[in-house]
Amino acid sequence: MLPPSNPAPSGAPSRAALPIGRRAFVKTAAAAAFGLAAGGSILGAAAAAPVTTSAPRRRYAIVGCGSRQQIYLDAILGKYKAVAELVGVCDMNEGRAKRSQSLAAAAGVAVKAWFPSTPNPPVPDFDRLIPEFETMVRETRPDIVIVTTVDSSHDLYLVRAMELGCDTITEKPMTTTAEKCRRILDAQKRTGKKVRVTFNYRYSPPRTQVKDLLMSGEIGEILSVDFQWQLNTHHGADYFRRWHRNKKNSGGLMLHKATHHFDLVNWWLSAMPVSVVAMGKRDFYTPEMSRRLGLAGPHERCLACPEAEKCGFHIDMRGTPGFRDFYLDHERHDRYFRDRCLFDPGIDIEDTMNVIVSYDTGAALNYTLNAFNSWEGYTIAFNGTQGRLEHSITEQIYVNGADSDAAQGAIKAGGVKTRVIPLRDNAREITPWEGAGSHGGGDTRLLDDIFLPHPAPDKYLHDSDARAGAASILVGAAANISFDTGAAVRIADMVKGLERPAYPPMPSRADPVPMPPR
Repeated sequence: MLPPSNPAPSGAPSRAALPIGRRAFVKTAAAAAFGLAAGGSILGAAAAAPVTTSAPRRRYAIVGCGSRQQIYLDAILGKYKAVAELVGVCDMNEGRAKRSQSLAAAAGVAVKAWFPSTPNPPVPDFDRLIPEFETMVRETRPDIVIVTTVDSSHDLYLVRAMELGCDTITEKPMTTTAEKCRRILDAQKRTGKKVRVTFNYRYSPPRTQVKDLLMSGEIGEILSVDFQWQLNTHHGADYFRRWHRNKKNSGGLMLHKATHHFDLVNWWLSAMPVSVVAMGKRDFYTPEMSRRLGLAGPHERCLACPEAEKCGFHIDMRGTPGFRDFYLDHERHDRYFRDRCLFDPGIDIEDTMNVIVSYDTGAALNYTLNAFNSWEGYTIAFNGTQGRLEHSITEQIYVNGADSDAAQGAIKAGGVKTRVIPLRDNAREITPWEGAGSHGGGDTRLLDDIFLPHPAPDKYLHDSDARAGAASILVGAAANISFDTGAAVRIADMVKGLERPAYPPMPSRADPVPMPPR
């Protein structure tokens, strides 16, 4: 089922929320907000034809040329080329910077690539790239800088880009610590420039449908949420091979992965987190587990592993074009190995995490994340004053950069289940809104919102700025602190004066609650 297509009411405010009644299903402007073509493939409809417009093109520069920049590079060089112009690319790794430059040239766009002139450490110290980055910005004068570097370095480029007069777009997480978060927020206020955090899961039609149901008051005011996210032993395991395996780079899965999940809950509830208490451990991706699985390791990496034939977690760097193109062919520039052993004792991120979050609305979240499960996806239940909403999504098997048939975060066929259970009444199955492609159909909608000069009115307020980025990462950063101390952490103690993001209105504690039937 596609979202309803009734038009927005006359005089509807641009990019603003519409008033919501407690029991009314307000579904105006949904199709316009998603840019859907009735009856067609969502991804196909969006990608079928390039955008045409008389609006002037905005100038974009990209820093960080790993796999995540590909979605923006393809968008600028392809569908949105009439409204977007690539003016520069920059990376710590000379080979990957030149790869992006070559892809631009193949699309008929000549850009310069910036990279350090001296060899790099295996996990790049992105401070060393700042001089090249500053030169790129000064020479190319972009309107917007897109940051897709290692997570822990996002603040460096966001702050410097704003200081140099640019608006910014950053991959999630916005950053990895409260201190870096404060730097970004301070720079944004000081310069008046923009920070957009690309929370693509918000844009996915099935997840937007959940927001629509909650906004409508279908289950009343939300009092508690139970949320379990499973990563399987394909995708989940992969975080323990890459730079994400160390908190100094990624902040751990509480930041790199769960920032999506905490943002979804913040947005679904239209609420701000107040306090966090958490427990975390690594029990599966350990040297002891490798021996229990019958291996003699751990070893350094898959490429040279003497037990490759015995290990069910082995990946083939030479035989997988995506791994070879992005990583293996460019190892000589920095000796970054994308296929390190996931049972390595040097790993310091958790694979099992439990978090409790309190919200300013009075709601409480019980959240778990596990990285070694038999399936990929999540289940969530919202408990309200008038009933319960249950929602689950099963995602396809995916490994980043592996050229699999599944797009990243794509939903398995028939993998969306949503139902509403009113108090003292029968459950009602909800026909899900459809989404196709990466991140449950969210990426296409996100790119339209980023690149189109005049996005459609959006009552759900999918767009997220630095305030929403902060509200999300501070939950994960607080969880990391709580892992170490065992104590509850207050968000207000981490960043003073944090402003509330723009969230749509929700049912209020002041509203009357109907008496349930006998």
